[in-house]
Amino acid sequence: MITSDAIVWNAPNDPHPARAASQRSYSAVAKGDLAEWFTVYAEDCVLEDPVGRSMFDPEGTGHRGHAGISAFWEKAIAPIETFEFEINDSFANPESNTCANIGRIKTSFPDGSYTVTDLIMVYIVDDDGRVQSMKAFWEPDRTMASFTKP
Repeated sequence: MITSDAIVWNAPNDPHPARAASQRSYSAVAKGDLAEWFTVYAEDCVLEDPVGRSMFDPEGTGHRGHAGISAFWEKAIAPIETFEFEINDSFANPESNTCANIGRIKTSFPDGSYTVTDLIMVYIVDDDGRVQSMKAFWEPDRTMASFTKP
């Protein structure tokens, strides 16, 4: 389900609906395709990225529904020039609708500066394979400490 060269998948890749949804989500983000991203997420989804209060979610309650994730896209994804995903492990019990991916995302800005975020992303999908919940566990201060100018 990976449709972007900006994703390096070094993790198990056996078929699983949540794993496939995570790959589709990364691909849409890497391509900057909001319409494609909406096809990955259920209408009543909740996205927490990062989990808890942050510059993207001051209340720490998550972004809800397509309107909420669209607002998140404008704040957190649209300003980025390029995303590079490296997924180094993925855990998905065949009898579940959940997977957890461990990886790193490099986000590069138009001026050539970039940050690197190490994180764990947990996806839960509905019966149609659309993301019902996504929780990204990462620390904004650690990401900001990685900020590198060209």
